Amino acid sequence: MKKDKLNKRTVKDKSLEIRFIIIAVILISIFCIALTPVTFQNDTYYTIKIGEHIVEYGIDMQDPFSWHENLGYTYPHWLYDLLTYLIYSISGFTGIYITTCILSVILGLSIFFVNRKLVKNDFMSFIVTIGAMYLLKPYIAARAQLVTFILFLFTVYFIECFLSTKKIRYAVGLVIIPILIANLHSAVFPFYFVLYLPYIAEYLIACISEIVIYKKIKIFNLIRKIKKLENKNINNEKLENLKKQLNELEIKIDKVKVKRTKELKSPYKIKMEKNKNVKWLILILVICIFTGLLTPLGTTPYTYLFKTMQGNTTQNINEHLPMTLATDTDIICTLIIFLAILIFTKAEIRLCDLFMLGGLCYLMLASRRQVSMFAIIACIILNRLVLEIDRIYTGNTIKEASKAMASKVGLILTTIIMLILSMYFAKDKFDDKFIDEDQYPVKACDFILENVDLGQAKFYNEYNYGSYMLFRGIPVFIDSRADLYSPEFSGKKDDIFMDFINTSSINDFYEDTFEKYGITHVICFRTSKVNMLITKTHDENYNKLYEDNRFIIYERVTE
Repeated sequence: MKKDKLNKRTVKDKSLEIRFIIIAVILISIFCIALTPVTFQNDTYYTIKIGEHIVEYGIDMQDPFSWHENLGYTYPHWLYDLLTYLIYSISGFTGIYITTCILSVILGLSIFFVNRKLVKNDFMSFIVTIGAMYLLKPYIAARAQLVTFILFLFTVYFIECFLSTKKIRYAVGLVIIPILIANLHSAVFPFYFVLYLPYIAEYLIACISEIVIYKKIKIFNLIRKIKKLENKNINNEKLENLKKQLNELEIKIDKVKVKRTKELKSPYKIKMEKNKNVKWLILILVICIFTGLLTPLGTTPYTYLFKTMQGNTTQNINEHLPMTLATDTDIICTLIIFLAILIFTKAEIRLCDLFMLGGLCYLMLASRRQVSMFAIIACIILNRLVLEIDRIYTGNTIKEASKAMASKVGLILTTIIMLILSMYFAKDKFDDKFIDEDQYPVKACDFILENVDLGQAKFYNEYNYGSYMLFRGIPVFIDSRADLYSPEFSGKKDDIFMDFINTSSINDFYEDTFEKYGITHVICFRTSKVNMLITKTHDENYNKLYEDNRFIIYERVTE
C-alpha cells in the first residue's frame, strides 16, 4: 500500500516536472522573441555585404568596400557573414530577423537547460534564465556574438560535465567549440581558454596546499636520505634517527589528513576540490590551442585580439570602454545580491566559481561589452548559491515554490506575469522597421546612387552609418569595422580611425583631413560638429547637394 502511494506520488511529481518544463520553454521563448530588436545594428549591413563578397570572390584578405586602397582585412567572422548573406539572399531582412529571434530563443533555452542540468532545480533555473536574458537585452542583435554566447555557455557546461564524469563526448564537444569560434567569431577565440582557468587554478591551489600541509617535500627528502644510506649499507644512529623522524612525521600527517578531510567536507566559506580529471582537462586545453589553425584565416584567431589591444579603437568605441557602475543599476543590483550572499550568509562557494565570478567582474568593469559573459555564466553561480542558502536556512522553500509554480494555478499566474512582461518589452517594437531612417541615410544614399559618379567620388562619412553605405554599394571613408582602419590591421602608416575621431570631434580641422585624403564629398548628420562648422562659417568650399531632416551632403570644391 505504501509502495503504491509512493509510486503514485513519484508519477505525479514527474508529471508536474514535465508540465513545468513545457510551460517554461514556451514562456522563455516568448520572452526571448520579445527582447529581440526589429531594427538592425550597423554591423549587420557589412556582415551581409562581406558574405556576398565571399560567395563571389572568396576570402582574399583585402577590403573591397572602402575607397582607401589596399586595406588588409582579416574576415574575423567569415563563416557567420557567409551564412547571414545566404539567409538574406533567400528571405531578405525578414529572414535575418527570424534567424536572430531563433538564436535568441536558443540562447535563452540553453541557459535554462544548462542551469537545470548543472544545478538540478527547474524553478531557480527558470528565474535566473529570465534575469540573464534581461541583462543580455542590449547584446541581442544580428551579430556573430549571439552565436558565440551559446558556444561559451556550452563550454562551461562541457567542462563541468567532463570533470564530474570524464566522458569522451564532453571532451569532443570541447574540441569542436573552438573550431566553430575560430571561424564564426575569431576575435573572441582567446576568451575560450579563459573559461578553463578557474578550474585549473583550483586544482593547482589544491595540489600546492597538499604539498605544504602534508609536508610532502620534507617526506620526499627524508626518504631520499634514508635510501642513500641504505644503498651504502650504512646502518648507524643517523639512519635510525632519520627513520624515526619519518615515522613521527607520517603519524602527524595522518592526524592532519583526518582533520583536513572533515574540514573539506564542511568548510567555512570556500569549497575546494582536487579533481583528478583536471589533468585531462589541461590536455584538452592544449589540443584546443591548435584548433585555431583550422580556419582559412591563417593566424588571425591568435593575433586579432592582441592587435586590437595594441591599437586605439578600444579606447574610442563605447562598448569597449570601462563600465560606469553609477549608470548601470541592473549590474549594481546583481553585484549587491552576490556580495550579500557571500558576506551575510553561511552559503559556501566553490573556489573555481569564486575565481570565475571574480574574473568575470574584472572583465565586465574593464569593458562594458563583457556584461554579456557575466550574465551568461554568473547566473549558474548565482543559482548554486541561492540553492545553498535554501538548503542551509529552510531546506525546502524552493522545492515547495517549484511545486506551487507547477500547479495549475501557479502556471496560469506565471504565464500571465511572463506575457505581461514580454508585452512590456515588445510594445516599443511594433512600429519599428528593419532600417531606422533616423540613424541611417536611406534617402541620402538614394540620392548619391542617382546623382554622384562613385568611380570618381571619395566620400567622408561618419562611423555609425558607414556600414549601411557600403551595404548600398557606396565606397566609404570608415565604417564600424573599426580595426580595419587602424595601422595594426590596415598595413598603412596613416591611422584612418584616429583621423576620423579627431576630425569628428574637431580636435583636427576638418579641411586638413579632407585635403590629406582627397575627399570630394561629405555626408554627415545635420547635428554633427563638422556640419555645424561648415554652416556657421559659411565655408564656400562646400556646395550643398542634398539635405533632409537628419542628413546633409556636400560636394567639396577643390579648385
